[in-house]
Amino acid sequence: MNAQTDLVQATLRDALDGVGEVALVENLCERLRQKGVSLMRAAIACDFLDPSFDSHGVRWRRGEGAELEAYERDLDPVGQQEWVTSPFYVLVQGTDTMLRRRLGADYRAGEFPVLDEFRGKGATDYLALVERVEKATWIGETRGVVTSWLTDAPEGFDDAGIDLIRAVMPALAIAFLNRTVQRMTGSLLATYLGRDAADRVLAGNVVRGRAEPLRAVVWFADLVGFTRVADTCDGAVVLAMLNDYAEAEVEAIEAHGGHVLKFIGDGLLAIFPGAAESTACVRALDAAIDFRRRIAALNARRAAEGLPISDAHIALHVGEVLYGNVGSPRRLDFTVLGAAVNEAARIESLCGSLDQPVIVSTAFAQAAGEARSRLVSLGRYALKGVSKPQELFTLDPHANDAQGSGS
Repeated sequence: MNAQTDLVQATLRDALDGVGEVALVENLCERLRQKGVSLMRAAIACDFLDPSFDSHGVRWRRGEGAELEAYERDLDPVGQQEWVTSPFYVLVQGTDTMLRRRLGADYRAGEFPVLDEFRGKGATDYLALVERVEKATWIGETRGVVTSWLTDAPEGFDDAGIDLIRAVMPALAIAFLNRTVQRMTGSLLATYLGRDAADRVLAGNVVRGRAEPLRAVVWFADLVGFTRVADTCDGAVVLAMLNDYAEAEVEAIEAHGGHVLKFIGDGLLAIFPGAAESTACVRALDAAIDFRRRIAALNARRAAEGLPISDAHIALHVGEVLYGNVGSPRRLDFTVLGAAVNEAARIESLCGSLDQPVIVSTAFAQAAGEARSRLVSLGRYALKGVSKPQELFTLDPHANDAQGSGS
């Protein structure tokens, strides 16, 4: 078996064995060094579909190993300039598959600032390669993967070393893109479904009608006066406002162990599961208090900027729900449904008439354990669609000056 075949098969074996991106690159770099390629640095990158990041990659340094890196969207002007003056940009935007610059005595500084930096660190030769894939497998504008290879060998890369690197590029691209797609699938599912639901889907729960009975705290919330703002403000202002409040709410819920399931216009549905209902109740109360504080800070900022502000109504209830897939055979939603969800929505609708930002049910108060002391009764009320009136509760402002410690 020759050196090229050995490298290709070892890289493909890593892919089949499920080796992650970092170990994949680290293993390849060490194998190249064992075969006489004097590497001091290597990097690989490809596009990545994510709300926060537009690409990701792995950077390896001799003596330090490899690390995964994510590159954020909406780079500042400095970051944009670094990108458009990089060798990767030239390869991604052009048609060439290789860019090489010797960094020895004849090197001309200024073409690529990053290469000037590498030369200052002792590098003697730089090689960048792109492995393109067909349109059906594109992730983004990179259309494949880009790599860079750096050496500090006195004479730079020799022909045999470059041949080894080029020979392994297709296998490296396949392996790296495969792991990227796996990572991206998990990231996208978590973004659109929530982490817990995403994990359940990835574990195989994709059959319509397959749902698990679950007792949980149900969180149902809605913005106050959002329809008025939507009717009187520009669409961009409305969208930015909705995003601001959604971010505050999601962060408060997830910080206290809740699972956000879906946005319903300007409303939000979430659950707080847990073997101990009292613990789930404490987490939900802490999340509600946290969200109230975040709203106050957000409103102060938005008011100072002359932007419209809002408030939120939150209902908390405890009951059994069905947690799983509902919908048509080819269009499913992973969510919760059941009487407990409907009842939470009915409770939330009373927040306005009772002038309370947070209302919880009798079932919640009974399940809250010691946290029941953080609630105060609002009296008994009839709920639409619910057979019997029930006592409702809200946060006792005196008992909730400090956020609970159960989360």
